[in-house]
Amino acid sequence: MADFRAASPPAIEFVEATKRYGSAVALDRVSMQIDDGEFFCLLGPSGCGKTTTLNLIGGFIPLSAGELRIEGERVNDLPPHKRNVNTVFQAYALFPHMTVAQNIAFGLRMEGLGSSERASRVDEHLELVGLRGFGVRYPAQLSGGQQQRVALARALVKRPAVLLLDEPLGALDLKLRRQMQLELSRIHRQVGTTFVFVTHDQEEALSMATRIAVMSGGHVVQVGTPSQIYHRPVDRFVADFIGESNFLEGRVDGGSFVLPDRTRLAIRPGAAPGAATLMVRPEVLEVTGPQEGRAGCLLPGRVVGMSFMGNHTRITLETAAGALVVHRAHQSGAFYDERSPGIGEEACVWWATEQSTILTSTSGGEN
Repeated sequence: MADFRAASPPAIEFVEATKRYGSAVALDRVSMQIDDGEFFCLLGPSGCGKTTTLNLIGGFIPLSAGELRIEGERVNDLPPHKRNVNTVFQAYALFPHMTVAQNIAFGLRMEGLGSSERASRVDEHLELVGLRGFGVRYPAQLSGGQQQRVALARALVKRPAVLLLDEPLGALDLKLRRQMQLELSRIHRQVGTTFVFVTHDQEEALSMATRIAVMSGGHVVQVGTPSQIYHRPVDRFVADFIGESNFLEGRVDGGSFVLPDRTRLAIRPGAAPGAATLMVRPEVLEVTGPQEGRAGCLLPGRVVGMSFMGNHTRITLETAAGALVVHRAHQSGAFYDERSPGIGEEACVWWATEQSTILTSTSGGEN
């Protein structure tokens, strides 16, 4: 993973930024930096403040308190057209009476750029988004994915320092959305512009971002790389929001995690003693039949559910610690390993110590 922390000022910096609508607080004293060249995702459920954050950067709404800096310059009072940013919205907002080339060139023409330079930059960005030869078409002659590429080219052709993307893939079907995720990642690497991307789709953020800010209730709960967010969440909200998780309640005591039935589970050192939650992802769990007598067996249980999910089987078990979900990857095209326990049969669950995370009420993710 590239290190985006450079000597130059951050592309975006929030300092105690607050946005209020009457008595409602949409963003509450957020301090955060987005470094130059990052693909930075604002991720969270509806109403968490991510679109408000994007609109503040774009200058579409004013701050109520705090400060916003773009490339080191305070921009609290700058209107949108004077900020070195551009925006791609979910609604493409293409001009239907203009050709693709005219749509892309619109902002350049408004700036008074000469026709030769406009044509050169339009051609360059049609090539960038994979639409060479489409310049003479009209938006109605394009697919949804192609229209999205035109909107992206129109925003990038002005060479902004920061490109804001407000759930731009939300209107696309799943297959096309995944194709565009790959395209956006490629384009970002090619142009090097700072991307700030709003989404509520965890998979989308994990697959594209250099860093992610997980938001809830107007606060930034955690900022980190996709791996950090997924494997070392700071609290249960982040762990639950990013992917599927198993949570076991208990306490940390003497370097072990103790379940209510006094079963002791090994954990990595460093967790503070006291009440805590142990989180373990379904894909790191292993399930075997009790007759195999695996030495690493942590919890006995019984299989109560099994679902085919394409690339894995989702297994649900009852244990003394509660329900556990296992994602068992398929091998050699098999639906399920015949040696493994079936529904209603006894089972043994285990995982490696380093694959669990302790979540405490005071210090968030540890271990």
